[in-house]
Amino acid sequence: MNIKSVSLATGIPAKTIRYYEEVGLVHPAREANGYRVFSNSDLHKLAFLARARSLGFPVESCRSLLALYEDKDRASADVKALAQRHLNEIDQKLDELTTMRHTLSNLVQSCAGDDRPDCPILSDLAQKMSN
Repeated sequence: MNIKSVSLATGIPAKTIRYYEEVGLVHPAREANGYRVFSNSDLHKLAFLARARSLGFPVESCRSLLALYEDKDRASADVKALAQRHLNEIDQKLDELTTMRHTLSNLVQSCAGDDRPDCPILSDLAQKMSN
């Protein structure tokens, strides 16, 4: 399969597929003319990567997940630990976003939003910058 066919089959842009090759996540064969030839195994790996990336796993975690997937002697505890670390990071980001939302919501509610120049939002931002 060529890169265009693989892109259509997986929904992954060709640029991303080339990047995954560049960082060593997939290793398609090359024809004499230099064109990439993707096997069914490559297609499966790319679909795996697309799913992992859609769950927010960074590239290096995807590398680890692929290695674990290919290791038939793996311990599921290793996979769970990697996924748990990622889940903890997501929970931390959610907490940070919730705090940001709460603060911004309070600032928006405190602003009259009228023709007057005073604005608690700008005052708060200026205060935080000077501290």
